[in-house]
Amino acid sequence: MYIAIILAAAVLGILIAAAVFRFRRSRNYPSDMDLMEGHDFEYYCAELLRQQGFLEVEVTRGSGDYGIDILAEKDGVTYAIQCKRYTAPVGVKAIQEAYAGRDYYDRMVGAVLTNQYFTQPAVEAAKKLKILLWDRGYLEEIQRE
Repeated sequence: MYIAIILAAAVLGILIAAAVFRFRRSRNYPSDMDLMEGHDFEYYCAELLRQQGFLEVEVTRGSGDYGIDILAEKDGVTYAIQCKRYTAPVGVKAIQEAYAGRDYYDRMVGAVLTNQYFTQPAVEAAKKLKILLWDRGYLEEIQRE
């Protein structure tokens, strides 16, 4: 009888732990990437890009990088990527930095990668300047792969 009660309690504990884990991974709870420092986030993003088949992935130096945090190549296309680990939506300034940095590093594609989403003005600027926007949804998708 006592063994059955102990086993039932253990199973219940496992189910509760699994539910808590799923809750913490939901969009309403900050994930590990939301708690990282900026430079750590850049290295984290670089590793995710490598896992997605990007080659020659290089994190640029912290200052004087002309707004670009990661340089990479995939399928013959070169990228200049601005990483933004923010607590609020990303605005136009990040788009402008990616645009300028793309040209400075002579890359084919500029992108902004963030743990958040983008403001409507940022989306409009990116469309006009031909900058890719990789938001939280994109990051969560590649984390799962």
